[in-house]
Amino acid sequence: MGSLSGLTVVDFSRQLPGPFASRELMRLGARVVKVEPPDGDPTPEPWYSALNRGKDVIRWDAHRERQPPVLRHADVVLEGFRPGVWDRLGVELPATTIICSITGYGAQGLHRLDPGHDLNYLGYAGVLADTAPNLPPVQIADLAAGAQTAVIEVLAALLERRRTGKGAHVIVSMTHSAHHFVAHRVEGDPTERLLTGGAACYAVYETQDERYLTVAALEPKFWANLCGLLERPDLLDRAFEPALPELAALFRTRPLAEWRELLEGKETCVGPVLTPAEAAAELA
Repeated sequence: MGSLSGLTVVDFSRQLPGPFASRELMRLGARVVKVEPPDGDPTPEPWYSALNRGKDVIRWDAHRERQPPVLRHADVVLEGFRPGVWDRLGVELPATTIICSITGYGAQGLHRLDPGHDLNYLGYAGVLADTAPNLPPVQIADLAAGAQTAVIEVLAALLERRRTGKGAHVIVSMTHSAHHFVAHRVEGDPTERLLTGGAACYAVYETQDERYLTVAALEPKFWANLCGLLERPDLLDRAFEPALPELAALFRTRPLAEWRELLEGKETCVGPVLTPAEAAAELA
């Protein structure tokens, strides 16, 4: 039993953002009914199974069939069509239903009708400015700016419905929400390229066995602890230099496991770069 037990979420979306959001709502106890077109959801395996396991999946041909009966009892509806498509479907919902539209660029503005994917939204949002042409390894706009923002907005709307008895229509723009992640940096950063290798105390270092360590010793006490354990007091005043070749060379002298044994749990803010499978095992 979860906090959303007894609620029904009907998810018309495809790919990642909407199904990820409805999976989170299901994790909180809601029943999720995923409505797919006759040819299904094009999300590739094994992502599709991971995102939609445990949901009730039905197929609906909007051009030939009446709307699914489950909509008569929908507490929440998720949709990820381009602006205007949902209205053209002519779906009728109870006045208490909360509709959440997950869009690429919002319902208004220059790009609202343009197609797009995660990389486009991050580019427009200013998230990739420090790392281009490198690509992020996770869909930040889809999953964080889109799905997680949708969950937050839906939960807030459910609280408001409890007070007023009325539904709502909330619109999530993955581009605008992604920009929120960098908005605090618009006026500048404390150190140039702080988050992308501009400071020795906040970087990723290769180890002897071609694995990697994360070092995030931003505060002086953590950097001092790290320098002490490394027996390199000469580096104490160089935390915010953009590159320390001698530190990189030092980390390449031992394998990852030995560095973890020496540095983890010692107030250093040092940790490993794990594979997804390793992370799943370690966080279990």
